[in-house]
Amino acid sequence: MTSQTSGNSQIPTSEQIVRAPKVLLHDHLDGGLRPGTIVELAREQGYDHLPETDPDKLGIWFREAADSGSLERYLETFAHTCAVMQTREALVRVAAECAEDLAEDGVVYAEIRYAPEQHLENGLTLEEVVEAVNEGFREGERRAKASGHRIRVGALLTAMRHAARALEIAELANRYRDSGVVGFDIAGAEAGFPPTRHLDAFEYLKRENNHFTIHAGEAFGLPSIWQALQWCGADRLGHGVRIIDDIEVAEDGTVTLGRLASYVRDKRIPLEMCPSSNLQTGAADSYAAHPIGLLRKLHFRATVNTDNRLMSGTSMSREFEHLVDAFGYTLDDMQWFTVNAMKSAFIPFDERLAMINDVIKPGYAELKSEWLFRQTVSTRGSVAK
Repeated sequence: MTSQTSGNSQIPTSEQIVRAPKVLLHDHLDGGLRPGTIVELAREQGYDHLPETDPDKLGIWFREAADSGSLERYLETFAHTCAVMQTREALVRVAAECAEDLAEDGVVYAEIRYAPEQHLENGLTLEEVVEAVNEGFREGERRAKASGHRIRVGALLTAMRHAARALEIAELANRYRDSGVVGFDIAGAEAGFPPTRHLDAFEYLKRENNHFTIHAGEAFGLPSIWQALQWCGADRLGHGVRIIDDIEVAEDGTVTLGRLASYVRDKRIPLEMCPSSNLQTGAADSYAAHPIGLLRKLHFRATVNTDNRLMSGTSMSREFEHLVDAFGYTLDDMQWFTVNAMKSAFIPFDERLAMINDVIKPGYAELKSEWLFRQTVSTRGSVAK
């Protein structure tokens, strides 16, 4: 990728994209393991069901298995990652490596979600799972700092929408809200499992003034989004890509928003968009055709996320590279998405504001100034000739 300009803004290089401060709101812990870690943990724990034992081949298998166009098939790949995340030591390691990997990729703030109920097979309690993951995140933050990177990680506790433990997990999230857990989520196959099945959990969280996001509008359409917002009261939408179904673009380019799309935009409801994952599950046909392009133009509160870095073979930098290639996005666009995400985080307002003003904006200003100085040197060289 070469440096170009659009007006007074620079189209970033790959190296600049990596260095740019980024904010991640939608990433699953069990969807981001290093292939080598999976192999080592499987060997230590006697898990012999991996399709490949060579880390490189295993990474390829995960990406190909997830690249099916079906959300249900995509979710099947998690059987292997969850299988090796059943001990305290494994959870600490996976969480620490997650924080390290994100920090190395330029992520300065991340909210990582996982379902505690999926890590109980070897006798851990829900509380032990949460404490192990929190310990891992803190260790990963320390290692990142030691290597010259800065990151802050908050946990989102997820309940599986096909199960019946949502209220229990919501109560767990509330107990640990001052100890590293910043909110709650429900995830899993949308079709047949509407969020309204878990109204007791959402009503409890609202009474406790706690934050929650809901996977909605990915595999299922507008009714899923409507229920998540109007029945459950979600603060953010996990994916929300199908909001595009309520937006009509005429042949002359005129855009008309339906009632739900207007509500989402007017209320500044954050959309946790995950382009590469959406392509794999069939929610979008290509990066260039992904709804994020139109939603950006219409000034929805869109954010860029990874969803599952292992299954999609992606990172925050790769997601932005795809969008830069597809839409010609500049550093200004990257900053817009990043500030959107930081505004939408589940940490206190003053801390979000400090991240925006003291970390994100200065980081982008530095990248833009590098380009300006390069342009100055280039101009002087031309004059000298």
